[in-house]
Amino acid sequence: MELKDTVLGIEFGSTRIKAVLLDRDHRPIASGAHDWENRLIDGIWTYTMDDIHLGLQDCYAKLKEDVKEKFGCALTEVGAIGVSAMMHGYLPFDKNWKQLAGFRTWRNTMTGPAAEKLSELFNFNIPQRWCIAHLYQAILNGEEHVKDIAHLTTLAGYIQYRLCGKDVMGIGEASGVFPINDDTRDYDEKMMKDFNDLIADKALPWKIRDILPDHLVAGEVAGYLTEDGARLLDPTGELKAGIPIAPCEGDAGTGMVATCSVRPGTGNVSAGTSDFAMLVTDHALGVHKEVGMVTTPAGAPVAMVHCSNCTSDINSWVALLLEFAELIGEPQKKEDLFTLLFIKSLEGEKDCGGLLSYNYFSGESVTELDEGRPVFLRLPDAKLDLANFMRMHLFSALATLKVGLDILIKEENVRIDRIFGHGGYFKTPGVGQRYLSAAIASPVSVMETAGEGGPYGMALLCAYMLWKDEGESLEDYLDNKVFNNSPVSTVMAGEDDIEGFRKFTERYVNSFEVERAAVRTLKEE
Repeated sequence: MELKDTVLGIEFGSTRIKAVLLDRDHRPIASGAHDWENRLIDGIWTYTMDDIHLGLQDCYAKLKEDVKEKFGCALTEVGAIGVSAMMHGYLPFDKNWKQLAGFRTWRNTMTGPAAEKLSELFNFNIPQRWCIAHLYQAILNGEEHVKDIAHLTTLAGYIQYRLCGKDVMGIGEASGVFPINDDTRDYDEKMMKDFNDLIADKALPWKIRDILPDHLVAGEVAGYLTEDGARLLDPTGELKAGIPIAPCEGDAGTGMVATCSVRPGTGNVSAGTSDFAMLVTDHALGVHKEVGMVTTPAGAPVAMVHCSNCTSDINSWVALLLEFAELIGEPQKKEDLFTLLFIKSLEGEKDCGGLLSYNYFSGESVTELDEGRPVFLRLPDAKLDLANFMRMHLFSALATLKVGLDILIKEENVRIDRIFGHGGYFKTPGVGQRYLSAAIASPVSVMETAGEGGPYGMALLCAYMLWKDEGESLEDYLDNKVFNNSPVSTVMAGEDDIEGFRKFTERYVNSFEVERAAVRTLKEE
């Protein structure tokens, strides 16, 4: 194997850090993964720096093992490296890159007052999870560290800095740090001035542009792997420095790339621990609290509906069933049980037969909740069987997303020529995509690489950086060189499935006071 003809994408997902190595034909040839989980510390969802560093090293070590086993060689170099991570959140550093506050992830819904004020000030929706919302909330809270901030970044931006020594990121990731102007494809100058005026009375020693990372569009080189960066990835010393580094992106951007959804009229839904929809738009949209405006890695405007809760509740119930299987002496493999249960859900009643659940492990900005409580409820005469139970949880995982998508489709007339699904929700063929199709009443496609998701998309951005022709757009590169012959499965839900999901959503919305009451009344000891 010619190592310089490979590209490496690494993504920090919510429950797994994964690395994918592609060959010159854009095929995944090796991978490594490290499972991890966020922690709730003092009411804040976070990961520690040890979690981040050790998880990255374990993931890379497993990739090395896979390469050694398959090809009989040491992974000493690659053509390019790119890093992606769950978007947004809060990671402030001082001028020496000393961390000033614990990592506050996208999952936190603690910035309501800041997000509301900034959205009004900018006339532009600022979701609670965005970096600028976290920063302004810290200012409102009077947090001591704010005055010392020299670098405000994301998890992907931090790893980018550690690898190549540059405080820079891709434009798609930057669009979740501070709003991007679609015309200039740079941070919005007027909004930066408005923000500086807003905080002028705080007499802080910096202006907002001083602490924001620089940004690049797809295809540009962000830097080169330093010796320190190589040792961070591979403490054994085998990995060589000098490897080109692509601009880091968020999981939203890599999801768009992994599903060839970067042209206007295309979109994708990523569904795992969280779920979000990305629709590339060709016209200006109104301001909606349920919709965030970001960009593709090439800088085109994208409407984003992001929901903090998707499959966590499903995972918990499957863990319960795994425990039961152990108890009766019939242990099951987790992956096999997921497949069995997903397929079983197809036998359920179209509207889940009167069963209802709210999958809220954490708060949800789309429905304006700062905390979450997983809730399962049913009508007394509902048919509580396994098929209805699983179908209900799979519907619940998409229900909040549907609320936001209905705004884009029905109110803003956003064009959808094709929409792709990717992530763990779509791994069982024909199930998740059928339910998403029922939710949006449109065909949904899934590629063979749907399970690879973000790290695959990041590796493709590395490939584009290295192997594009002069003047070739990201859209053309993906269409003509990567996905031109890719097998695609497309499913269109039947009218009865669509009507069933509509009825479920109506019940879900009308009964939402149950979830609000659970948050009000069920408190931790």
